[in-house]
Amino acid sequence: MSFETILTGRDGAVGIITLNRPEALNALNRQITTEIGQAVDGFERDPDITAIVLTGSDRAFAAGADIKEIQDKTFMDVFDEQFITATWERIAQCRKPTIAAVSGHAIGGGFELAMMCDIIIAAECARFALPETKIGVIPGAGGTQRLTRVAGKALAMDMILTGRRLTAEEARAAGLVSRVVPDGEYLTTAVTVARDMAQSSRPILMIAKEAVNKAYETHLAEGIHLERRLLYSTFAVEDRREGMTAFAEKRKPQFRNRSEQTGRGHPFPGGWHFMSAGPQKNTCSPVCARPRISAWTSCVPS
Repeated sequence: MSFETILTGRDGAVGIITLNRPEALNALNRQITTEIGQAVDGFERDPDITAIVLTGSDRAFAAGADIKEIQDKTFMDVFDEQFITATWERIAQCRKPTIAAVSGHAIGGGFELAMMCDIIIAAECARFALPETKIGVIPGAGGTQRLTRVAGKALAMDMILTGRRLTAEEARAAGLVSRVVPDGEYLTTAVTVARDMAQSSRPILMIAKEAVNKAYETHLAEGIHLERRLLYSTFAVEDRREGMTAFAEKRKPQFRNRSEQTGRGHPFPGGWHFMSAGPQKNTCSPVCARPRISAWTSCVPS
């Protein structure tokens, strides 16, 4: 698939999406957010891709929403077209690990887009801000929620109500950025981190990501309950056995990204289902007709 506002590439098992609207400092309009989503779809379907890096240019990751596109819209316009909801959030829904490699401006929607990724790696020159109140609106792509959850109410209020810009080091100190690297090294570092991830089992990475993300959205007891069930589910993955065996034998594991076969016609011993806890009165899965006791219990044995 060809794109007009982004570039795509790969480095081994790493998919790379580069925002490419230099004339507008990568401002986010409907076309570029749609194309980001399409690129993520492609990398998510690709069995040879384990992690995705999203980046911009040295000057700007993304300088926010394209004001020229939305300045004349009415309430009904944005409501009917589901502005932001329709095209912006695909990267946040990606099950594979995602890394934002940021240099220069990550402003408004650009900062919100970076926060949708699992990890942010920033060049020293990176600057982060949510200045929407200065132009008569508020952050609307998750900024008021993700920033507050990560950095706390005090800093979120400071940034959103005053438009304060954070340096890369300030963002790292606040827990928003994972690593700060010298200017010009942000993309290389992000790809290196993603390649390190690709040495692990892809389904295990996805399960780990799900567990960490749940901590965002629930209380401790429920989060630990989910974590424990997801841990148990890794024992249905062939790579878990291979990883532990390789460790014991002092060799490098050879992961195959697949479940263990039980010989009973079911790909997972116990048939775990990753969903919120609670009674379920349906069958185990479309390919397993055995009844399921609940969302977190195994299939009724044959």
